[in-house]
Amino acid sequence: MARGARAACALAILASALSGQDFTQRGFIESDVALYPETAPQDSGNAVGDALLRYEASYRPLAWLRFAGSLDAGFDTHRQVERSFRMDWQDRSLRRPALSLREFNATLSKGRFTADFGKQFIRWGKADLLNPTDRFAPKDFLTVTDSHFLAVTAARLIYDTGTDSIDLVWQPRFTPSRTPLIDDRWTVLPDALAGVPITDSGARFPGRSSFGARWNHTGSGYEVSASFFDGFNPLPLLEGFTTASGLEIQRSYPALRLYGADAAVPLSWFTVKAEAAYYTSPGRAQDEYVIYVVQLERQIRELSIVAGYAGSAITARVPGFQFSPDLGFARALLAHMQYTIDTNRNVSLDAAIRQNGAGSWLRGEYSQGLGQHWRVTAGLTWIRGASSDFLGEYRRNSFALLALRYSF
Repeated sequence: MARGARAACALAILASALSGQDFTQRGFIESDVALYPETAPQDSGNAVGDALLRYEASYRPLAWLRFAGSLDAGFDTHRQVERSFRMDWQDRSLRRPALSLREFNATLSKGRFTADFGKQFIRWGKADLLNPTDRFAPKDFLTVTDSHFLAVTAARLIYDTGTDSIDLVWQPRFTPSRTPLIDDRWTVLPDALAGVPITDSGARFPGRSSFGARWNHTGSGYEVSASFFDGFNPLPLLEGFTTASGLEIQRSYPALRLYGADAAVPLSWFTVKAEAAYYTSPGRAQDEYVIYVVQLERQIRELSIVAGYAGSAITARVPGFQFSPDLGFARALLAHMQYTIDTNRNVSLDAAIRQNGAGSWLRGEYSQGLGQHWRVTAGLTWIRGASSDFLGEYRRNSFALLALRYSF
């Protein structure tokens, strides 16, 4: 039996066999439809439907030991989800798996030490708008502006004194970010490739491990961190090869060494947060650059406001093309606002506006709970700009969203 299948069986046995106050379970079923008023050169569809079932369970047999896991089962109308029904645990497929082991790990806690082993979510950084130091957090970018995080298989050790903490991570197996499909509206090709058959010929995945360390200090009226990462960029370099039948594209993942820092300072009127990272390429396979974020955060009763600026600077260029949303959202004014109307209703707004006005992205959502288990969400994403801008190239992809969720 494959390792992913064994882990899924273990999770199912855990859910069915255990009971009591140390065992918890929850989940949801969600169905949504996205409506695109415009078609795209690669995609003539105007509607995309998705359905997702997620089940989460955790069990604490001892005070110092906890097991947690979750399963996803999905289906869609646009073939962004695989049609083959197999258990996936690696998250290396081009499309989302129909059935996947989303997370499965064990947490051991003793005194100031906490250790996590297995497939888990690891988040670094303090900023809310963009996280340059967050290198153990690959994403699913099939819908570029509505990405979500993927878990990584890793061992993590945290030593926390309350004032200082040290976070060490070893990732033995590489997990890439999932990029837009070649024949999908979220892949924008140059005009010169219009009508050329393009085939994805697979990926060359790194063979060695990735490592990272982060130190965090909480002082009187401030908090600062410094981090280091030595591994690989989860975003691929794309190499094209001309064949008799058209163009083949292969993905590779360059070595990446990162040096980062972040800080948060609460003031009387707002909290200032800053985060920056320097991306270096030991093999000179990708550009080297700095990304930084400075933001202000304020809570006014039920209204939360975050606004700031993300900037970047290229220090060394390397020929080639790399899909890089982090750089794409840099050099822009960023904002997030959420207002809680009452216990059942809230409204939110997200925005990114390029400093030169060449591109803009706005997303507004209204969400309302219906009874104890149901929630409906309606949203609108508006994208405009020049074809030469990262945001502007998706100007045909504005869409309306309607989602219905049942939680259990």
